[in-house]
Amino acid sequence: MPFRRLMPFALVLIALVASVACTSSNRQEAVSERGQEVMPFDLDLTTHRFTPRPDGLVQEVVADDPSDTTQTALVRQHLREEVNRFQAGDYGDPAQIHGDNMPGLAQLQAGAASIAVTYGDTAAGAEISFVTPEPSLVDALHQWGEAQVADHGAHAK
Repeated sequence: MPFRRLMPFALVLIALVASVACTSSNRQEAVSERGQEVMPFDLDLTTHRFTPRPDGLVQEVVADDPSDTTQTALVRQHLREEVNRFQAGDYGDPAQIHGDNMPGLAQLQAGAASIAVTYGDTAAGAEISFVTPEPSLVDALHQWGEAQVADHGAHAK
């Protein structure tokens, strides 16, 4: 008898989990499509990494094949351009890809003057470092990085 009473709740829970998984997958597909409009490199041949730091965040994009000089060059070109935009408080590209309501985005735009944004080459790509003394902006950077990892799915870590 108790199992029969729990059955409707179990079915609702299963449906909810399936719905969330489907929604997440659909969102990742949409993000990938919009990303192709903004990023010149191939998402299937590169990986985004977002590493939270006590004073900010490091965003790294690398070619999955370190000998792929084409992807490496495209990543470096794009991230150099992004650094210039971020330094000016322009987070339009991430908004175009992830949406205007992306976690942390509004705070980063508003507090851009308090965030040091720097570029660096890596072996197979490039990285952007975001550093700030403001705890609320550190939190916003961490939220922003987590949202990107979730949205990019297999293309991010």
